[in-house]
Parts: sequence; C-alpha cells; structure tokens
Amino acid sequence: MTTPRLRWGVLGTARIARALAGPLRDLPRHELAAVASRSLERAEAWAAEWGAARAYGSYEALVAAPDLDVVYIPLPNALHARWTIAAARAGKHVLCEKPLALSVAEVDAVAAAAAGAGVVVTEAFMYRHHPQTRRVRELVVSGAVGQVRLVRGAFTFWLSRESDVRLDPALGGGSLWDLGCYPVSFARFVLGEEPVEASGMAEMGPTGVDVAFVGQLRFASGAVLQFDCGFRAHFRTSIEIVGTDAVLEVPSPFKPGTSERLVLRRGGAVETMDASGGALYAGEIEDLADAVLLGKAPQVGLADSRANVAALVALLESARTGRVVRV
Repeated sequence: MTTPRLRWGVLGTARIARALAGPLRDLPRHELAAVASRSLERAEAWAAEWGAARAYGSYEALVAAPDLDVVYIPLPNALHARWTIAAARAGKHVLCEKPLALSVAEVDAVAAAAAGAGVVVTEAFMYRHHPQTRRVRELVVSGAVGQVRLVRGAFTFWLSRESDVRLDPALGGGSLWDLGCYPVSFARFVLGEEPVEASGMAEMGPTGVDVAFVGQLRFASGAVLQFDCGFRAHFRTSIEIVGTDAVLEVPSPFKPGTSERLVLRRGGAVETMDASGGALYAGEIEDLADAVLLGKAPQVGLADSRANVAALVALLESARTGRVVRV
C-alpha cells in the first residue's frame, strides 16, 4: 500500500526554514516540492541546497501552485496572518511559525479562512510536540508538585544585528512576540487554563520595539506566571514550576533535544527523570500530517493560538499603559 505524501511549499528562505527542510526530505509522508522568495535567484539557490523541485520568484506564485498540499510560513511576524489566509483560501493546509498573528482579530480571520476552505492551519510551536512537554503536563496534572502556585520562565539571548527583522516594528518585531510567546504558551498548556489578568514592563529599543520584557499572568486557580524575555541578556531558557509540595525544573523547555532531564525537588530529596525525545521539528510536521490525512485534531489548534495571542496583546497593553489588564 502506497503511503500518502503531502507536497510542501516553503514561503521564504528564513533560517528557521532549514530546520524543516531535513525532516521534509526524510519523512515518508512528506515531499519538499517548492520554495518561494521575493528573489528568484535566492529561491533557486535554496532549492538546490535543500532538494526542492521548484523555485518561485514570488510568494503569490507558490500559493497559487495547483500541485501543492501544504504551505509552511516562516516569514516575519507581521506577514503571518496575511499569507496564512492567502494559502488557506487557495486550498492549502498551513503550518505557520509563531506567532500565528499579532491580534485576536487576525486569528479570527485566519480561522474563518481555514473553515471556509476546509483546510488545517496550525501554529509551529515545536516544543509542544516533544515528549518532555507532555511529561511536564502529566506531572502537574497528577499532583506531583501539589497545587501550582508559580510558574517562572525565561527566554533571552543577545541580539547584535541592528538590521534584524526582530527589531523592525513594521514587521511585528519585539522580544515578547519572538520569545515571550514561549513561556506564555508553556504555562497555559501545563496549567490547562487561561490567564485572567496581565501586567507587563517593557524596555523599548531605538527602533520602537521592546528589546526586553518582564511579564506576569494571573490564572483563575491562583497560579501565576512570571517571566522575562529579551534581546539584551545572555542566552538562557528555563521553566520552574513551584507547587505546594514540590518544585519541578525544566532546564531546556522551548527547544528540547533528544536527551533531556527533568528535576523534581521535594524537601531535601532530588529526583531526576528522563524526558528524552526524537527530532524536534519532525513532530510538528507529523502532527500536521495526522490532522490532514487521519483527521486528528492538531496539537496546537486555532483556539489555542487565539488564547496565546490574547495574552500577549494584554501584556503589551499593560506595558504601554502601566495598568493591570484583563485578558
């Protein structure tokens, strides 16, 4: 019996696209069929390097191609919703890099386009497909830390390129959209609930985007997420879940590798647990295939994406106004 294959087109040649190129070539249910860039020469070079059969000199040409099943969108943040909607209306399934959109209204427009065309659209939070993340959720749900009181998260690195798109306000730049979305998504997932209140403080850079952000979300259960993110500190990622009975530490929460360990601290006892998993980006590719070919719900559905965007928008409003904001 022949394995069904999904033919993928990649919309843009951003660095993150390389992370999917390998799995798309190697996984049996997928084919890296095409790539597009605003420069045909750049698209042809990328296609030659990664084995894509065709190259297009415009995004419109790839979206309109009749023989593609899925479009992967690694464009700058401000272009995510626009091109996700265009691909969906053209009958293509979509895997879009985070954040899916920059407003709740944009997420709703994406959802309407997906429903109207009968296609799957999912946001590329790759960490959600790693066994470590599911293990953390299971431990929290089982009561391993008791009642969760605090989730503390961090995601920072030093960004030195002044021309980087992450610093361009017209392209949806800023550390909260780029990095803070991860601890917000992680906390929402492991707690299994949505925040009700947001407060934030931002350090604004010369281009007008936040280059560092400190945020807090309060959940109805009483649990609180506190996190910092930014482009002005040494690289670090972490999640710490503090409960009434124990503390669970996740040293590499957002980009876990094939060999990871969780640390559970209870009193003077320290327990280390295996949280190993496979190739990180293959998981989100296979998740989309399961949704398209088998009718399974994607791990990151559009309601999930909508809630994450709503929390990020509330955090930004709080930082702008100096007020606590309802989510």
